[in-house]
Formats: sequence, C-alpha cells, structure tokens
Amino acid sequence: MSLYPLALRLTDRRVLVVGGGAVATRRVPALLAAGARVELVAPELTPFLRGHVDAGRIVWHERRFEPADVAGAWLVHVAIDDPTAAAEVSAAAEERRIFCVRADDRDAATAWTPAVTRHGQVTVAVTDGGDRRRAMAVRDLVAHALESDPPASAEYKGVALVGAGPGDPELITVKGRRLLAAADVVVADRLIPGLLLGELRPDVELVDAAKIPYGPSAAQEEINRILVERALEGKFVVRLKGGDPYVFGRGGEEAIACAAAGVPVLVVPGVTSSIAAPALAGIPVTHRGVAHEFTVVSGHVPPDSPQSLVDWPALGRLRGTIVVMMGLKNLPKIAARLIAEGRPAGTPVAVVQEGSTPDQRSLRSTLGAVADDAAAAGLRPPATVVIGDVVSALD
Repeated sequence: MSLYPLALRLTDRRVLVVGGGAVATRRVPALLAAGARVELVAPELTPFLRGHVDAGRIVWHERRFEPADVAGAWLVHVAIDDPTAAAEVSAAAEERRIFCVRADDRDAATAWTPAVTRHGQVTVAVTDGGDRRRAMAVRDLVAHALESDPPASAEYKGVALVGAGPGDPELITVKGRRLLAAADVVVADRLIPGLLLGELRPDVELVDAAKIPYGPSAAQEEINRILVERALEGKFVVRLKGGDPYVFGRGGEEAIACAAAGVPVLVVPGVTSSIAAPALAGIPVTHRGVAHEFTVVSGHVPPDSPQSLVDWPALGRLRGTIVVMMGLKNLPKIAARLIAEGRPAGTPVAVVQEGSTPDQRSLRSTLGAVADDAAAAGLRPPATVVIGDVVSALD
C-alpha cells in the first residue's frame, strides 16, 4: 500500500474521539497540543482524561456513540476495542468523507497515526506498513540524529539556562539535552555531570565557569558578560548549571543581565538535589502522617552571620522537613542553632554526599550528633542535609 503523507493543521478544528480508555489517554494529548477542539464520546473516562475535562480542555459526552456525533468533525479517532461499535463509527465517518483512525483495526481505517518525534519546530512522522516496532526504531534513529545535527537546531537564539540535575547525566531533562546538543557555546558549572560535556560537538566553545580567575562576585559578572557577548554575536549559548538554575544557582542574576542587554532567555528547569539526593537515599521529603511541608535553605553562611537571610527561629518552630544545601562546613553551627530554637536534639538527620553519582554516600544520625558524625565519616561537599522525621519514615 502506498500512503500519502500529510500534516494536519487542527487549530480550532473539531476532532472527535470515541472511547475513554487507555488508547484515548495516549491520543488526546497530541491533539490538544495541535490546538484541536477535542470532543470525547464515552460512557466512562480514565482519571487522566477526566482531568482534562475538569480543566475545560476537552468536551465530554457521557454516553455511547451516535452517528450524528461525527458531523462537523475534521478528524475522528476510534479508541475502543469493540469491533462492531468501532465499525459503526468508521462507517459514519466514511459516509461524511471524514478521515478516521481505528485503534482496533488499521486495515479498516482511512488514516493512520505515525510514530512521531518532535524537536522544536521539527516534527518527524514515520509510518510503518503494519510493523510498528520498526517505525518506532526508525523514529528513534532520526531523533538521535536531530539531537546531534546543528542545522536542525538553527531556530535557537539567545541564552538557555539549563538545569543539568543532581549529577547523574541521565537526570537532565529531555529538553535540556536537546538544547545542549544545539549549543554553539556552553558555559558550565563545576557540579554539572561531566559526561554531558563529552557529548558536545567538537566545534562547541566550552567555558568552564569554575576556572574564571576572579572572586565570587567578579566571577559572576564575568559569566554574565560572556553570556551576553556570545549571544549578541549570534551564537546560541547554553548556561549549564547543576541542579535547577533557580535553586541557589544564581540563574536569576544571569537572566536579569541578559534581559538588560536585550538577549532572549529560555529557562529549562532541572532536577534539584534538594529533593533528588534524599530520594535516592531512601528519604521522601514529605510523607503522609509525618511531614506536610519541607523547607529548603542555604547553609553557605552560618546562622549567626549578618549575611544570612534565613529565619532560623521560624525554622526551629516548624514540624516539617528542613533540607540544607551547601551547609556541610557550617553544620555544627546550624545544628546548634536549630536545637537552640526548639528542634529536639534527637531529631533524625541524614547527610547525602554527591547524590545520584557513583560516589554517593549517606549517613544517618541525629541533630545533636550529626556534625561530629559527618566529620568522623569524612563526608565532603557537595552534600545535602535532611532534618526531620521523614529520615526514618521508610525504615
């Protein structure tokens, strides 16, 4: 069979989906992303689809299909298993010359859904002639080629602040990895996964932010200057930051500097180690019946420093979880201050070093003993400190 490939523009056009189960759950998101006005006919819906209904994104007719339902539709998706009912839908669509996708019988359909990969404005659809696995394999090969193909990424401009995650290179987001593959210049932090840099194209300019020879404030000014300067030269710049760009990453300062220079900024959130490191050590930062809140604070300055912006008395009164980042050096003073402000010395505490990396180490202790225990264990930065009953919630 020879197929005629076509891309449909469905914005504000009615698309009918018959069925409210797993197949419809997979099909509806792409239709919504295309801007279609989705109407769904089914006696029951999955919770996922009901969420779209409750949010007003789709219209639900809570009943079985009627032939008149296809009137006015530009496209029909049949997402039910009953062959007789599915045939009724496709017959009604055929009578009105409306293309119809059949989940139960592709040979009875007038349209097929291809295997799709999207990279920015580039969309690649692969039809399979019945061999769905082969279509998906070809799609994945094309997706990999697009990730490493500079012309396919020519649409990107300005600066992208990309969170690289806590340390495992596989924990960067899909979008983050795609933008990294498109970069002309990468300005990288010390704590980003090194394996990501090995995947860069040979012609990419790599700026190691950790080697900028100035003090912390001056170094940040130099980073801002590099981002703006390279972007104004017409290069696509990725500022690759450990964790999330806006969680103690000074990403806000860089965004302000770019905006002041008229450089467009795209922010790609990352998996923050404040949540990931505890999770990978078996600690949920919230847990039913244990903690209904968690607070993330910076410990890079001690509690008694006039530079600290943390309300330590308030933290001492909280019952929930406290996560301290960059606080290993000041852990003795932090623990003592929390105890002085009302946290019991026996409160469970965990310290997770280099979470998500092969060098991850964990230590369990109490608030009164954790500073000495961490020093005795030889723990080193980067480390995440978790304080609260959640530390022992899964024991």
